[in-house]
Amino acid sequence: MASATVRNVPLLDDDTIPFGEEDEMRDPSRAGQKYTHPYVTFFHLFFRGAAILIYMFCGWFSDSFITSFVFVVLFLSADFWTVKNISGRLLVGLRWWNYVDDDGVSHWVFESKNSESYQSRVNKNEQRIFWLGLILCPVFWGLFFLFALFGLKFKWLLLVMIAIALNAANLYGYVKCNYGASKDLNSAATDFVKTQLFKNAVDIMTRPSGAPPPTNVRPTGVV
Repeated sequence: MASATVRNVPLLDDDTIPFGEEDEMRDPSRAGQKYTHPYVTFFHLFFRGAAILIYMFCGWFSDSFITSFVFVVLFLSADFWTVKNISGRLLVGLRWWNYVDDDGVSHWVFESKNSESYQSRVNKNEQRIFWLGLILCPVFWGLFFLFALFGLKFKWLLLVMIAIALNAANLYGYVKCNYGASKDLNSAATDFVKTQLFKNAVDIMTRPSGAPPPTNVRPTGVV
């Protein structure tokens, strides 16, 4: 049995920096710079980008499927761990994780640091890179899935499915953190669409009307 929660449950045997206290470890000399976490931002894209490049060009360097498979899975695993445990909490203040209680029940926890003081310190460039990398890479793997499926390359299809599963897990987890674990994603999307429609309606109603049509135009071509 599994459940989702947003409660702050302490990690068991966890020696990492407590969630929300990452700012205390931030180098003050980087304040005001374009990137406050340059190395984290780099590795957020490096591992997933490397996995895609190895998948695309592995045939140029080796004819061994096993070698290519192992290298791609290694980079995918490194990317999954990095995005889940490091880049998410440092770049955007989000974290998702799982623990099993004493009754053997598995709990999924989705945390978000949404205070105004914290969000004002989030680097917008890093935030943009985080979400672009998180969303675009699964799109590439989805295209690779179609190519492998219609090309009848079933051994590569297994590798692509592993990549999609790992990328989709992080994407789903962070979208869940961003919208709130207690809020259904369908309702969040519906609320977003409603908000956009309302804004468009208000814009149409408040938009200044154009010049009135001329009233002294003589009709032409009347039979």
